[in-house]
Amino acid sequence: MTGQWITLGEPGGIEAYLHRPEGEVRGAVVVCSELYGVNDYVRQTCADLARAGYAALAPDYYWRNARRTGLGYSPEERESGLVLMRALDRDELVTDAGAALAAARAEAGDRGVAFLGLSMGGHVAVRAATALRFELAAVFYPGWLLNSGFPLVGPTPPLETADRIAAGGAFLLGFCGELDHIIPAEEWQQAEQRLTEAKVPHELVSYPGARHGFACSDRPADYDPEAGADAWRRVYAALAAHL
Repeated sequence: MTGQWITLGEPGGIEAYLHRPEGEVRGAVVVCSELYGVNDYVRQTCADLARAGYAALAPDYYWRNARRTGLGYSPEERESGLVLMRALDRDELVTDAGAALAAARAEAGDRGVAFLGLSMGGHVAVRAATALRFELAAVFYPGWLLNSGFPLVGPTPPLETADRIAAGGAFLLGFCGELDHIIPAEEWQQAEQRLTEAKVPHELVSYPGARHGFACSDRPADYDPEAGADAWRRVYAALAAHL
């Protein structure tokens, strides 16, 4: 198995990194990256999903300003990622997510599609669930679900319209660390309440002592092997159940 870049739609438009499984396809997963873009960690995540039988594609959401961005986790590269993230537009993100969903449907055959979101990508996946129909959103430490502050959020954070997620039918599985500096515990509890009130089928999991980025082994200062392993076990169980 090897990954490759493909164009989603018209030449010169958005691209995605695609990893196909060797055998039977169990469904497809749209992997929405952290602010670091489609980097080594994201590509490895796609490879892992492909080994488990899922076609995995990671859209290059930064394509309008920089092609095939793949940053590391140094402070300098984080600043570069923040510049690119601040340039993202909410409506363009939904358009790009729709293109990724169409490609994923084609890869999935008669099986379902999930959006897997990592940090910034978790926000994108939840936003996509308010506008598009797919089976599962599995999100790691998704920011800005109930507050604004960046153009990609827009004036209305995604959980303000959680009823649209319920209407779209996606199951929402979310993970957050107790010590996450982006998502305070109170906000995570508010997200739980908002999803419950909107009747969104969901499960939100919090890990004691875990930080933002706890599932990423390429971030040793934040990585929590036990919490990460449990979260990924839950992701694969959800993929099997919903796709």
